[in-house]
Amino acid sequence: MKRGFFICIEGLDKSGKTTQSTLLVEALCRKGYDAIYTSEPSGGEIGNFIRRYILNRKERVCVMVEALLFAADRAEHTEKIIKPNLKKGKIVISDRYLFSSLAYQGAAGIDLDWIKEINKAAIKPDLAIYIDVSVDVIFHRCQGRKSVMERREIQEKVREIYMSMVRDGELILVDGNRPVEEIAKDIEKLVLKKLSSKGS
Repeated sequence: MKRGFFICIEGLDKSGKTTQSTLLVEALCRKGYDAIYTSEPSGGEIGNFIRRYILNRKERVCVMVEALLFAADRAEHTEKIIKPNLKKGKIVISDRYLFSSLAYQGAAGIDLDWIKEINKAAIKPDLAIYIDVSVDVIFHRCQGRKSVMERREIQEKVREIYMSMVRDGELILVDGNRPVEEIAKDIEKLVLKKLSSKGS
C-alpha cells in the first residue's frame, strides 16, 4: 500500500466489535494487506486508568470528567499508534473511536458539539462501521458484567445516538444479529470495496 487506511468499528457493549475487528485484521492480512488491531480505551497509561477507575465501578463519575479522560486517551492513541502506523502505509483497525464518546457521553446529556471540540486531536476514519445488535441481546450478554456502562437504560440511549449517526451518514450499519461468519463477510466486503475505490 502506498498510504495508510483508517477503519473504526463501533457498537454497543458486547456487540461483537472486538471479534469482528480481529477477524477483519486476519482476513486482510491473508489477502496481503498490512493490517493491525488497536482499541480504545488504549493500552497506554490513560487508557489503563480509565479501565480501572472509570469503567469498573458501581456509579459513574462526573460525565464531563469521563469525556475529558476519553478525549485525552484518544489524543495519545492517535498520536502514538494510529498516525505513525498510517504513515507506514498500514491499515489501522480501531475497536472503538470518537463515535463511542459521542454515543456514550452524549447519551448522558453532554453536548455533542462540546465532545467534538475536546476531540479535535482525533482524525477522521476512512471508514466507520457500526455493528447493530438489539438492546435485549446486549442486556443478556452483559449479565454479571461489572462495567458501569453496561446497563439497559444506558445502552438504549447509546443506541439511539449511534443510529442517528448512521442516518447522518457518519457510520455504516452492519446487522449484528446474525452468525459471526456472516457479519465478518459483510464487513470484509465493505472494507475491500472501500480500499478498491481509494486505489489502495
